[in-house]
Amino acid sequence: MTEQGTHPENPEHSAEDIPYSDAPPKPEAHLHPNILVLTAVSFLTDISSEMLINLLPLFLFSVLGVQTAAIGLIEGIAETTASLVKIYSGALSDKLGKRKLLAVIGYGLSTIAKPFLYFANTWTGVLLVRFTDRVGKGIRTAPRDAILAGSASSDKRGLAFGLHRAGDTAGAFVGILIATTLIWINQTGTSQLSLDTYQLVVLASIIPATLAVLILILGAREIETTPKTNSSTLSLRFGWKELSPQFHAFLGVMILFTLGNSSDAFIILRGQERGLTVLQIMGMMLTFTAVYTLLSTPAGALSDRVGRKKLILAGWLVYALVYLGLAWAQSSYQVWVLAALYGAYYALTEGTAKAYVADLVPQIQQGTAYGFFNAAIGLSTLPASLIAGILWQGLGSWGGLGPAAPFLFGAIMAILAGILLIVWLR
Repeated sequence: MTEQGTHPENPEHSAEDIPYSDAPPKPEAHLHPNILVLTAVSFLTDISSEMLINLLPLFLFSVLGVQTAAIGLIEGIAETTASLVKIYSGALSDKLGKRKLLAVIGYGLSTIAKPFLYFANTWTGVLLVRFTDRVGKGIRTAPRDAILAGSASSDKRGLAFGLHRAGDTAGAFVGILIATTLIWINQTGTSQLSLDTYQLVVLASIIPATLAVLILILGAREIETTPKTNSSTLSLRFGWKELSPQFHAFLGVMILFTLGNSSDAFIILRGQERGLTVLQIMGMMLTFTAVYTLLSTPAGALSDRVGRKKLILAGWLVYALVYLGLAWAQSSYQVWVLAALYGAYYALTEGTAKAYVADLVPQIQQGTAYGFFNAAIGLSTLPASLIAGILWQGLGSWGGLGPAAPFLFGAIMAILAGILLIVWLR
């Protein structure tokens, strides 16, 4: 099986079975404009999202008094919703041969949902807004990833996804920085998040989200995916069975890993539990996103040269070590340092895994593949976050195993997933 930037030979799809050309674009000196536009869109969207996402667990836990099991439930339901939508959105973009419209609808819906967080004063209200926001994410993610994959030649695919992840995380850095500044101005010296500060951040987050939608509408170009064929009777199917066995194996491994990869909200709560103030938590997340941003592009380019699987394995090793460290952390500064290393895990794996998906399927099926890929990860997030919350604080009369338990569980699952990646995808 090939893994470095070329489509593997797929015995299920011979030349006779698929009478259309799926040759990757010829190498170009410059990146396609779509890659830069989508990087800018993700940059602005993440400014908006990260202003809020790191404060939501603190708002729920400190302001509303919600338990960690309920926080895990909220995050799990939100991501599950996005996941189910991704399956249909990705396949629909393949069948239509049009991806931009779905991306615009998805980004637009998430932008419309954000202002309602200002009024949410119960955990069910937060859940409803998160549900709507994740529907938007579910609609846009697979078509957007397929646009990125279709806009890059195979020898630049890792670079394209790495650059996109860098823009995404740079936006996260800026968003956290803005939120930190607003917290510092509005509640200096306060260790707990206040309702007024939270609502101020919500209002500020609306601006970059709106700009992102406008740039997407005006700047992105559609990538033609209609199969080239002389047969008027050709019928292409876009479903699970039509995707390659290698893709099936990779997705199975990703599901196993994700079951131990609960919401990052638990890292934030671990930092607070170890003594970090709200401002220090925001500083910790700034450090995390800075590392993630700086390493994403070179990591993506490296995957074009040395292979996707090697970088994914390296990233999962870093993840296991970080989670073991979080389980045993005794002080707040240790959590901060581990969060920085956590950024290296993201940089090594996030863009690389998506580039690997494009290596495993032909272009005409990439929307479908990304739909299943993103959906599987999101669906696995529900039990992962529930497991983490229950391991930490228990359920009902059971008091749980304490803050270290979800991180020990995550480290074990990462090691198992790495072993299976080596065994199943040779």
